[in-house]
Amino acid sequence: KTVRAGSLDVGYAEAGPADGPVVLLLHGWPYDIHAYVDVAPQLAAAGYRVLVPYLRGYGTTRFISGTTARNGQQAAFAVDAMDFLDALKVETAILGGFDWGARTVNIMAALWPQRFKGMVSVSGYLIGSQEQNRKPLPPKAELQWWYQYYFATARGEAGYRQYMRDFARQIWTQASPKWAYDDATFDRSAAALDNPDHVAIVIDNYRWRLGLAPGETRYNDIEARLATFPSIGVPTITMEGDANGAP
Repeated sequence: KTVRAGSLDVGYAEAGPADGPVVLLLHGWPYDIHAYVDVAPQLAAAGYRVLVPYLRGYGTTRFISGTTARNGQQAAFAVDAMDFLDALKVETAILGGFDWGARTVNIMAALWPQRFKGMVSVSGYLIGSQEQNRKPLPPKAELQWWYQYYFATARGEAGYRQYMRDFARQIWTQASPKWAYDDATFDRSAAALDNPDHVAIVIDNYRWRLGLAPGETRYNDIEARLATFPSIGVPTITMEGDANGAP
């Protein structure tokens, strides 16, 4: 399915009864909506209306205008998701997400708590700020972020564009060292990276985190609020894998 929402035509999957309580599930990088291919049917069978959209730069989601900034800052994803719910006339929902998706649902729950009944967030609280990210980490921690620094260079952008699937496979293996995924599982999700805006969004995302990309002024107020690391009062479950290789 596709719905026009804000600056995007958002591609998404839907399962479950149309009148069921809504669950919004957001994926991360470099993954896609198939991360929820097992859990979505279970939620649908339990009576939930499950919505799983492609983030900007993934799958069938497209920018409406060619002149819209291909912006990857954290606030943009949260506004996209709010626009998506508004376009579908969803007033309240339960949130779930991992990686970029977890950060996005954290922001939504922190800033618009009246819209959400609960949240499941993998890896806990992931709201960040450019100021926080300026602080150096111990060498072992910095090593885990090698791709972030690679993406800060022109070589890194060209390398990701040229070797995108190899890069994604490397991250899958690094982040989930005990996950014995097969080629079919990888290929199913890697197809979503062929989106024409994918590279631009990913590069901008990591450069913005380091203060190397400016973001858009229309998100300044949101980012100012996020820089205070707002608390989340929405009922929340956090979880972590027993072999998480992600930083």
